[in-house]
Amino acid sequence: MHGAHAEGFTGNLWIAGAIVAFCIVLSAFFSGSETALTAASRARMHALASSGDRRASLVNRLLKNRDRLIGAILLGNTIASIGSSALLTAILEALVGLRGVVYATGLMTVLLLVFAEVLPKTLAINFPDRGALAVVRPISFFVAIFGPILAGVETFVYWLLRLFGVNLRAKRRLLSGHEELKSTLHLMRLEGGVQRSEHEMFGGIIELHELVVDDVMIHRTTMVTINADLPPREFVHQVVASPYTRVPIWRGQPDNIIGVLHAKDLLRGIEASGGEIANLKVDGLAFEAWFVPNTTSLHDQLQAFLKRKSHFALVVDEYGVVLGLVTLEDILEEIVGDISDEHDLVAHGVRPNADGSVTVDGSLPIRDLNRVMGWDLPDEEATTIAGLVIHEARAIPEIGQVFTFYNFRFEVLRKTRNRLASIKVTPSAPPPKEEGE
Repeated sequence: MHGAHAEGFTGNLWIAGAIVAFCIVLSAFFSGSETALTAASRARMHALASSGDRRASLVNRLLKNRDRLIGAILLGNTIASIGSSALLTAILEALVGLRGVVYATGLMTVLLLVFAEVLPKTLAINFPDRGALAVVRPISFFVAIFGPILAGVETFVYWLLRLFGVNLRAKRRLLSGHEELKSTLHLMRLEGGVQRSEHEMFGGIIELHELVVDDVMIHRTTMVTINADLPPREFVHQVVASPYTRVPIWRGQPDNIIGVLHAKDLLRGIEASGGEIANLKVDGLAFEAWFVPNTTSLHDQLQAFLKRKSHFALVVDEYGVVLGLVTLEDILEEIVGDISDEHDLVAHGVRPNADGSVTVDGSLPIRDLNRVMGWDLPDEEATTIAGLVIHEARAIPEIGQVFTFYNFRFEVLRKTRNRLASIKVTPSAPPPKEEGE
């Protein structure tokens, strides 16, 4: 009888040990599931669901009610952890007495920490999408079964927090969706998930809301304009010499823009006159100039270009003074980078030197230099390189003056009156090369 009792006790220990092991595995399953589901890419799940993946649809459905999901996983994890701890304590207490409580506490701490927390969560965080798809069906079933209980718990917690002045219904976002998208893109760039060219393209789309036409316009000092009162032959010669298809024309003084001439309309006018350029009437060929405020956002200006089916606008300040011009191409270049064709000028204001420095035109936009050279000069306080130097120097520098800021050396090479015409920019240290470049 005594032998049968010992044999039965040993058998019960094996059963209890198996239950403890099962509870630890169950706890690991819930811990890994929580990490995988919360870390899964919503965009990837949405794409998979759109292509017909039912498991991805279940993931999206669970994540819509994140509180219920987390509650269900915590409930399962708590039951598994407490059950395994209590059972192991009972086993060890039966074997070694009260010291078993201490042994069980230490042993379960190690087992649960390593095998039920760190191990499954490490796997899940490294393979979140695959893990989420693997566990979504059993987790969905568990959430459905314990849904009523969890709903009651949620209600109790909600009212308990209300007593302490916390209103969960008033959800306040720390970041707007626009800011979250921008931060996510920057994070993916740092982690190597997006190449530099792709990062600049996506970033350009996001920043269309933040930039205004004043940031990308061609300044009036570099605009190509033509006097409408020139002799017809000289006028045609200047249009042909211009690298641009659309040219503003003026009368009396350069600020008095009377219209914009398209080269194709000029050809039609020459054909209509029978090839007699002397009889050409320029005013009748030009279309009315479109003036836009310099504070218009690039997003709004892009929509306006598309709505009007126009590619060209003159930029004015609050007093109606022409500051420059902006084209549809200027805005698109903020997204896709520089767009060149066979008629573009070869020199874009950036001339690399053998020593690693570059000689740039003072009117070159900072954003263009950053894009070409892969630099990160700030453009919040100034739009052009000359403006950046003047802003930092707090004065208009003289030829030969050298300044160092933002880890770059700026040397003024040439001036035209008070305008910095040419500047030599040298990085203090070669910029680190990034993956994908």
